Amino acid sequence: MERRIGVVGIVVESKENVSRLNAILSEFGEIVIGRMGVPYRCNKGFSVISLIVEGTTDEIGALTGKIGNLSGITVKTALTKMNV
Repeated sequence: MERRIGVVGIVVESKENVSRLNAILSEFGEIVIGRMGVPYRCNKGFSVISLIVEGTTDEIGALTGKIGNLSGITVKTALTKMNV
C-alpha cells in the first residue's frame, strides 16, 4: 500500500480528553515521525500539537478519526500527493 508523509494539526480546547488523546498517539506511535506541543496559555489555556506522520492513508485516517471523535479536540491533516 502507498505511504505518504503529512502534517497533523491538533487543537486541544478542553483538557477532559487529554489522557485519551495521549493513549491514541501512543497507539499510533509507529507512524509518528515527530511531535511538537505548544501550550498556548496566554489565551484561555488551550494547546496546539503538530505531528509529522508517515503511513498509509488508512493508517493516518484511523489516527485522525479516533482523535476527531474526542470532544474538545479538533484535528486537521495535510498529506503529500507523492508516495514515499
